[in-house]
Amino acid sequence: MRRFLDLIVKRLLRSRAGVAIVLFAIVLLIVGVARGFSGNATDRGPTVIADGTATVAGPSIDPSYNYDGPVSSLTPPTPSTSPGGAQPDAVGYAFAAAWVDHQNTSAEVWYDRLLPHATESLAEKLRGVDPVGVPADRITGDPVVVSYAESVVDVTVPVDSGTLRLTLVAPDGHWLVDSVDWERA
Repeated sequence: MRRFLDLIVKRLLRSRAGVAIVLFAIVLLIVGVARGFSGNATDRGPTVIADGTATVAGPSIDPSYNYDGPVSSLTPPTPSTSPGGAQPDAVGYAFAAAWVDHQNTSAEVWYDRLLPHATESLAEKLRGVDPVGVPADRITGDPVVVSYAESVVDVTVPVDSGTLRLTLVAPDGHWLVDSVDWERA
């Protein structure tokens, strides 16, 4: 008998099919043991017996509750500005006006106009940019502010070729543009 088992094991483990069968058996064993320890998968909660009928008690949803998704009823945060400081819409508009004013001017003059409204990080990114590549020539509407926190807002400014999207930050209450994005109309 021992010789028979030894022969089967050696032949079984020498072939790819035999190894696959052994691995499959091990996986089935592991799944079976896991199911044995996890309990009944159909058990969803305590059973309530009313009038001789067994039902599973679980969470229910009131159909009269008018829930329209994860929208919060909280009002968005109000941007915080230091006394005497410019509001984010004014800073965004000033930056946008300097950004679109790129014709018949040198790169240095264009860059110098942006600096008072830009963070140091954005100023570094804009250093050496050729204003000829600016895809807009004029502002066509008023800025719109979307507040994310007291010191982070997005300001969108409509321009003749699309929308200029600016992210402004005010860690010390003075608003500065931290990133620039443009969306084609």
